Amino acid sequence: MLARRGTSAREVALDMLLRVETEGAYSNIELNRTLGAAGLSRADAALATELVYGTIQRRLTLDHWLSRFVARGLDKLQPWVLALLRMSLYQLVYLDRIPPHAAVGEAVKIAKKRGHPGIVSLVNGVLRSLAGCRDELGLPDDPDPVRRLSLKHSFPEWMAARWIEVYGEETADRIMASLNERPRTCIRVNRLRGGRRSVLERLRAEGYDAKLSLITQSGIVIRRGGNLADTDGFRGGEWTVQDEAAMLVAEICDPEPGMRVLDCCAAPGGKSTHLAELMGDVGEVLANDIHAHKERLIVEQAGRLGLTSVRTLVGDAADLPYRVGRGTMDIVLLDAPCSGFGVIRRKPEIRWKKKPEDIDELAAVQYRLLKAAAAVVKPGGLLVYSTCTFEPRENGEQIARFLAAHPEFAPDADWPRPVLEAFRGAGLPEPDPGTGSLTLLPHMAGTDGFFIARLRRLK
Repeated sequence: MLARRGTSAREVALDMLLRVETEGAYSNIELNRTLGAAGLSRADAALATELVYGTIQRRLTLDHWLSRFVARGLDKLQPWVLALLRMSLYQLVYLDRIPPHAAVGEAVKIAKKRGHPGIVSLVNGVLRSLAGCRDELGLPDDPDPVRRLSLKHSFPEWMAARWIEVYGEETADRIMASLNERPRTCIRVNRLRGGRRSVLERLRAEGYDAKLSLITQSGIVIRRGGNLADTDGFRGGEWTVQDEAAMLVAEICDPEPGMRVLDCCAAPGGKSTHLAELMGDVGEVLANDIHAHKERLIVEQAGRLGLTSVRTLVGDAADLPYRVGRGTMDIVLLDAPCSGFGVIRRKPEIRWKKKPEDIDELAAVQYRLLKAAAAVVKPGGLLVYSTCTFEPRENGEQIARFLAAHPEFAPDADWPRPVLEAFRGAGLPEPDPGTGSLTLLPHMAGTDGFFIARLRRLK
């Protein structure tokens, strides 16, 4: 049930937290569909957004503190009561601009509306106790780096252990800290509708704190402003909201006008439409997705941007060799389904939803799709594989396995010059010559975490 108009920001946030926790909803989707219906002011919508993302992000740490003040145990609480306590404690600890009495008082109001006197008493007592000692709340200096970083940054221990194993304790610490930062907004300028600098000047004139992306040729980074998808520029096809790392995928594909390009897992169409823009809308971009209901999203994106070269297909990407023909495409992009660790800033519940066994299941699907995508590449053509994660089993290990089994492909680390020059200027690593790939960790440039590999089919 969507929030009614007139509902407070905290009640709206509480309802969204419950849907994420108990119904498996995604926080970003819930925010998009709920905030408009609730009719909140801009300030209240910002508060609700902060409460949803922050409470989900810091759940483990919040529960560590709450467990000291709830005598009967957190698992005995009704889900809405636990969510209310978490959300209220998040305000007490992490939001300095909210007075403690306001956070406690608003929580008690909600408890009175939804619960019996015993629950009201519990909420009031626990939060008043926490408010009285919030400056003394700390975390144990655990000698075990897994437990210490897990509790410090509020990530499951298995994730902390995996990232420490792969990247070392210092880098794992920076990764987790970065994934708890507020995601910034980036837009991709449609070069068919105008230049990047003219759009930048227009945004600044309208009061946005904007700057040119340092690592992409199409991007503008917005550090402060409103919803860029709710603007005349967006509706008129002048730009698309997209993270810089996602923009890099199409730029590394480097398509030319007149080419035939295939995007195997295309919805909602961000990379497909970027490829078409880079081609000057001359040629053909086949945008395939397994979900029929998502085809409309691709069609709407292409229409909004004024693109005619994008054609949609619906079906399992594993069947593409039979549907579009073997060896028929100049460029094939496989932006594979993945664990999504690189976008935890935008979807913080991923950390609580994913399990270690999910990685192996995803890796099996990815390799099956990678083999099918490769079959469609023509001799001399490109195969680009990308994911929004930094898990090696889904990335580097996949590419190494694929290259060992497919001698007709070779790694291509000769990425487009503008990309390499931008990376050097930003102090980012260059692609590995042995795999033609790069892992962009989330703390390196403030982008989503991404993996991109570029492989060439030999003639």
